[in-house]
Amino acid sequence: MRTTDIKDAIQRRRLIDVLLSGQQYADLVLQGGYIINVITREIYPGDVAVKGDRILLVGDAGKLIGPSTTVEHIGGKFVSPGFIDSHMHFESAMLTVTEFSKLSIPSGTTTLVADPHEIGNVLGVPGMKAMIDEARTLPNRVLFTVPCLTPDVPGLETAGADITSQDMHELLNDEHVQGIGELQGFSNVHPVYRNAPYLIDDLLASVSYAKTIGKTIEGNAPGLAGAELAAHIICGGGHVSCHETTTKEEMMEKLRYGVSVFMREGSSQRNMAECIRAITEEGMDSRRAILVSDDMVPEDLLKHGHMNDIVRRTIAEGIDPVEAIQMVTINPATHFGFQDVGVLAPGKKADIAVISDLAQMTVDQVYIDGEKVAEHGELTRDIPSYIYPDSVKKSVKRKPVKQQELQLDAGGAQGSVRVRAIEVIPDQNLTGAGVYSVPVKDGAAQPAPEEDLLPLIVVERHGRSGKIGKTFVRGMKLKSGAIAESVAHDTHNIIVTGTNYADMVTAVNRVIAMDGGIAMIDGGKVVGDLPLRIGGLMTDELTGKEMSTRIAELHRLAREELGCTLHVPFMHLSFLSLVTSPAWKITDIGLIDADNFTVLPPLA
Repeated sequence: MRTTDIKDAIQRRRLIDVLLSGQQYADLVLQGGYIINVITREIYPGDVAVKGDRILLVGDAGKLIGPSTTVEHIGGKFVSPGFIDSHMHFESAMLTVTEFSKLSIPSGTTTLVADPHEIGNVLGVPGMKAMIDEARTLPNRVLFTVPCLTPDVPGLETAGADITSQDMHELLNDEHVQGIGELQGFSNVHPVYRNAPYLIDDLLASVSYAKTIGKTIEGNAPGLAGAELAAHIICGGGHVSCHETTTKEEMMEKLRYGVSVFMREGSSQRNMAECIRAITEEGMDSRRAILVSDDMVPEDLLKHGHMNDIVRRTIAEGIDPVEAIQMVTINPATHFGFQDVGVLAPGKKADIAVISDLAQMTVDQVYIDGEKVAEHGELTRDIPSYIYPDSVKKSVKRKPVKQQELQLDAGGAQGSVRVRAIEVIPDQNLTGAGVYSVPVKDGAAQPAPEEDLLPLIVVERHGRSGKIGKTFVRGMKLKSGAIAESVAHDTHNIIVTGTNYADMVTAVNRVIAMDGGIAMIDGGKVVGDLPLRIGGLMTDELTGKEMSTRIAELHRLAREELGCTLHVPFMHLSFLSLVTSPAWKITDIGLIDADNFTVLPPLA
């Protein structure tokens, strides 16, 4: 037997001894609560007895209470398994794993399955390993689904590092790696099949290896149906998820195919209300319906909570509270094959959320491995801050740019010129596509803020292509100044938009000077900024609460100083370069027709 198997057998024998000897007792009993049974979808009175990090018994635990047993009288509150966020990115919160966890744990989330796709695009395997190493230090369960391909669209975007199937052996054999992350490289099925079939072969090699060692594979199938959806599922080994489902009809077809639909409800992309209609209106089985956050800003975590808030919103859409809790407990545990979490049952890990108000999902206490780690929204256990090594910092390798480098040449047009513009869709990472007229001055296409038409530029920052992609955007709701950031999915070059080129170049150069981050400029002056020195994506210089305050202040400044009325504008801006999501996107290569894998001229 392996050492781990021996330890497991010894631990389970101890639990049996406590239950049957009559001479040993539980360490902890949560007494007088109502059990949320996600196996049978019931609520009934009962206790939960815990020994060490495991649940002993769910029911009447009176005989397991001894002189040294800690008894928590929870007075009619509800006892639930700890919540699982099945798909999220720490980089989108711009926080380290530690600081995100500090904000997340008090609201009942005890397990995180993170996709380090963003830091992987910037720094490759070393960046992901640095994040995984941090996760080993934490009390909550943090697992990773790693990308098997970066960039997702070779030739149409430039990443800081290239990842292929050759990197999978090292990553997938780490105990903190759950499997392969979202297969974005095969989201645009037909264009990839026609133009880059070698990507399919490399993805299949990674997937096949993952399956042989018992790892899971996550999908990414925005708008796919019929043969395209079937091809994507087969590429993922036959059982995948999708967190990009946006319509009831998509939800229904994917559920029928056995896809685990990750109903996304984050800070800037909210699809749950539409997806859930397949259950509330069509009566479909919800076992493969799973709630995820995907991308959240610290401000929302601190103000509203994490998975508990998403459950609350789901209940408000007409879902029974226990069924909604199943979507963050037993459903994801079943999808991932988790044996120890997701239910309240003997022998399982004692990851528990105590809830005082079921409709509002108010979490009063949180236990991880049988230890109380949070109460009344505050941590009761100290979690030290984590500082990243210098090897994952100083990732911006671009010299300052000049204004003429950012200007979009009007091609000799006089007076005005027709330009292609990406159209922002609020609270989605999907975009529209349109053609509009903008004025011309000094040979360059100019912003038209009064028409909400602004230049949109991506500056390569990894020191590889040196290119600058240019187009226009409609829907950023910016009245003055400029915003630039080094968070730009997925390859995270510097993306900038603004009402004038002078402020745009100042914003880009401010991001470069900070070694990554967010910069807002108006009239040549810094309105607000935020250094993000870990890969240009995150910071270890602020706590989660401090970051929440900073982000809230940046949102206020964007609204009051730049006149931007778009919800979470930095996150919306960052997704305008996500080339695997329809319809038009922008990379350092140029304006990309994401449906056809072609580069479009910005002038119509």
